[in-house]
Amino acid sequence: MSIILRKYSSPDDFKSVGDFLIEHFQPENKDGNWLQPAWEYMHGHPYLDESSLDKIGIWEDGGKIVSVVHYEHRLGEAFFEIHPDYLRLKPVMLEYAEDHLYAETGTGQKYLRAYVNESDLEFKALVKSRGYAIAEQYTRPMLQFSILQPLPEIHLPDGLQMKSLAEDNDLMKIHRVLWRGFNHPGDPPEEGIKDRAKMQSTPNFRKNLTIVVEAPNGDFASFCGMWYEPVNKIAYVEPVATDPDFRRMGLGKAAVCEGIRRCRDLGATVAFVGSDQEFYKSIGFMKIFDANCWIKYLQSGGPPRAHPPRCPPRARQLQRALGRQG
Repeated sequence: MSIILRKYSSPDDFKSVGDFLIEHFQPENKDGNWLQPAWEYMHGHPYLDESSLDKIGIWEDGGKIVSVVHYEHRLGEAFFEIHPDYLRLKPVMLEYAEDHLYAETGTGQKYLRAYVNESDLEFKALVKSRGYAIAEQYTRPMLQFSILQPLPEIHLPDGLQMKSLAEDNDLMKIHRVLWRGFNHPGDPPEEGIKDRAKMQSTPNFRKNLTIVVEAPNGDFASFCGMWYEPVNKIAYVEPVATDPDFRRMGLGKAAVCEGIRRCRDLGATVAFVGSDQEFYKSIGFMKIFDANCWIKYLQSGGPPRAHPPRCPPRARQLQRALGRQG
């Protein structure tokens, strides 16, 4: 059959790409393809540039998706989801990303950041041959926890209690803990409330799996989003944030452990998180790979490759940078 390339069509392809990721999930996520919950979280994220979704490229063979290249929140980055029998499409996918998923610096210089699994030596050689340089500061780790192991016992300090959003889904309290937890200054802007509602709008968001720790004054001190994908029995942690006034008290760890316990009760056997913070490792998460960022300037006259443009603010990057959430 002939392989065809087409543009992403929303909302139908939201589900079809998600189904593709579920069908071709590999144990330990060893191919580096995105997990379906990460794809879903992307679509509920307030930073997502929905106006550019039709620039996502989809390759089909016989009407079935065999590969996808997409950005996460903004143009300028490329992630590659590939069926194991169609690895030969990588060069074509990279060319497509350079033509359609690039962004521009403030001076109009086009660039692209391509994310490549560290174990994919063939793809690594390809991006190097096309003039990409590694940008280590944007590396994206993936950690795994076998839920068959026992979880740490957690004891909250006096006056704090754990609950789920099924019990208290106060969007203002959610907005406050995520705003402060990701180190934004001052009070959260009221207009951000609609963003918190959007984060709960995707089909598999579950309030009973989203865990918060409540402070004595009723505010949320810590927040852990948790996703469950039942076909492959995986839990996915995203996002986690702790108010600066309540860090170093084990609250983030407590919330993550409770979310994992609830997913285990549903049948999950493994949990994943895109962060290598120490408090995840203290739970028992172990790194399985890094997705390395490779950057290329697509026209002459760009800034030195040692100083690539800063990524737009993204929840996962902020989470990795904190190091103080638990």
